[in-house]
Amino acid sequence: MKLVRFGEMGNERPGLVEADGTIRDMSGIVPDYGPESVSPALYEKLAGADLSSRPAAPAGARIGAPLCRIGHFIAIGLNYADHAAETGAPIPKEPIVFSKAPSSVSGPNDDVLIPRGAQKLDWEVELAVVIGKRCDYVGKNDALSHVFGYAVCNDVSERAYQAERGGQWIKGKSAPTFGPLGPFLVTADEIADPQALDMFLDVNGQRRQTGNTATMIFSVAEIVSYLSQFMVLEPGDVITTGTPPGVGLGFKPPVFLRDGDTMHLGIAGLGEQRQTVVAR
Repeated sequence: MKLVRFGEMGNERPGLVEADGTIRDMSGIVPDYGPESVSPALYEKLAGADLSSRPAAPAGARIGAPLCRIGHFIAIGLNYADHAAETGAPIPKEPIVFSKAPSSVSGPNDDVLIPRGAQKLDWEVELAVVIGKRCDYVGKNDALSHVFGYAVCNDVSERAYQAERGGQWIKGKSAPTFGPLGPFLVTADEIADPQALDMFLDVNGQRRQTGNTATMIFSVAEIVSYLSQFMVLEPGDVITTGTPPGVGLGFKPPVFLRDGDTMHLGIAGLGEQRQTVVAR
């Protein structure tokens, strides 16, 4: 199933996408998609719903992030060997873990806002994982059974804030609109292998990133298991799993986003995003 949330910002409604692309309003069945509802029980409830009885979303409705609220927005850094190489970093021996503020989440096609004074805004297409069952010391072989679904994430980054201002990476990863998510939350049953997904990102119509999740250093299963050794993962938590090469920082000289630039990105089976960069 492809789950969406549609409507004006702050007033989105939960929806389900039919095979022909029609979005059905599911708010009569579930109040919203978030930590309180994302679970195997939600999947069963939606799977058994009579979609023909549900109203369709208005044509052209805005698509919001597929979750109304995120408890924890966890990110994995340098998880593609060729991306690590382009940044001059060694291949990590264990996953590099940092956080993005949940308030950074935005809709897949909403504008990306440049923070005041920022000069090094960068892009990163990533596979995001949404947890559906509580994870506490989960083994690698059981890890994927705790995943509710997957989504496209643009891990927007301000590199000066991230690397030149001291402290943790979270400062360069957490401004409002730095976490476009969606358009869909695709349930795990529709993704046969999360390690076989093509991904891309264009800036102003030029291809910048081309990759496949097969080249991850640490797989989704390894990441979920690893994180569960250090923290409890709860339903509705989001893990964004790293980016392939082609980020602006990797160019010589580096290339960063400016006011008016556009981004177009996507992952096979998970949909596409389009954003315009706007100065605050």
